[in-house]
This record gives sequence, C-alpha cells and structure tokens, in this order.
Amino acid sequence: LQITGLIFGGVGMVGTLAATVMPQWRVSAYIDGNIVVFETIWEGLWMDCISQLGLRLQCKFYDSVLALPPPLEAFRALMCIAVVLAVLSFLMAIVGVKYTHRTKEDPQGASIFILAAGLAFLLTGTLVLIPVSWTGGSIIRDFYDPEVPVPLKRELGAALFVGWASTALLLAAGAMYCHF
Repeated sequence: LQITGLIFGGVGMVGTLAATVMPQWRVSAYIDGNIVVFETIWEGLWMDCISQLGLRLQCKFYDSVLALPPPLEAFRALMCIAVVLAVLSFLMAIVGVKYTHRTKEDPQGASIFILAAGLAFLLTGTLVLIPVSWTGGSIIRDFYDPEVPVPLKRELGAALFVGWASTALLLAAGAMYCHF
C-alpha cells in the first residue's frame, strides 16, 4: 500500500508540474460550418501559443504580471504552491516508507512522515483541483453563452485533463497514507 501510494503520489506530482507549465488550458473552439482551420490558439497560465497549420508554433509569455486578470494570477499562485507541496509530499512519503518499522510491540508503527505525506498529498490534490475545475467551468459556461462571440469561445485543453488526473492520483495517494 505504501509503494502504491508512493507511485500514485510521484505520478501525481509529475502531472501537477506538467499541468502547470502546459499552455493548453484553453484551446480555440471551431464551431459553425468552417472546416478549414489554419490556426489553433492555446492559452495557458504562463503564455499564449498559436499553431499555424500544425507546422509552425509561436508562443509568447505574458508581458506583465500586473496586466493579468485576477483569477489567472490566483491560479498561477495555487499551481505553484501545489507543485512545491507535491515535491515536499513525495519526499516525506519516501522518508516515511524508508523509516516505517513494525514490531510485535507496536503493530501500528507507521512513521509520522507517512501521515504527514498523506495530509500533504490531500492538500496538494485540493490545490490542483481548484484552478483546474474553475477554469473548466468557466470555459463551459462561456462556450454555451450566446453573448460570447464565436471567435472567443474556447474548449477544454489537455492541461485540464492532466490536472484532473493528477488530482485523482494525489487524492488517492493521500487517502492511502492517511488510512495506513
């Protein structure tokens, strides 16, 4: 159970880092009858990218932190905190697995590091879930809003799915370690 939790936590940690740096949080939506598409627009936490005909990719980092909308600033902060906490959780889990001793006198001899890692994994999963789900909800809301012009409508990007998968793995790892 400890090794499974360690694997889930490690994959969740890598997924959290990947979702944080990926530019595919929001992806341009192609609706109406237009089947000829020359550009794909990706919007992420750190940059926007445009792919032209799938051959040429141009990315540009956001110019100013102060010019960003407040939700994007908050999502950046939450994801950065989640990455740091995921690394710390994973290191605590490694230490906890290494120093767990069970004896006949103390059959529940789990290390305090195991419980700390479990709680930290649960917190990390929650921190990842908030920006990913909030972004997904706003994309779906805007997609079905008739007030939003068609060129500004977006679809769910790959980073959101990576974030949701990472959340599931981190929460599973946290539950395993807290149950232990």
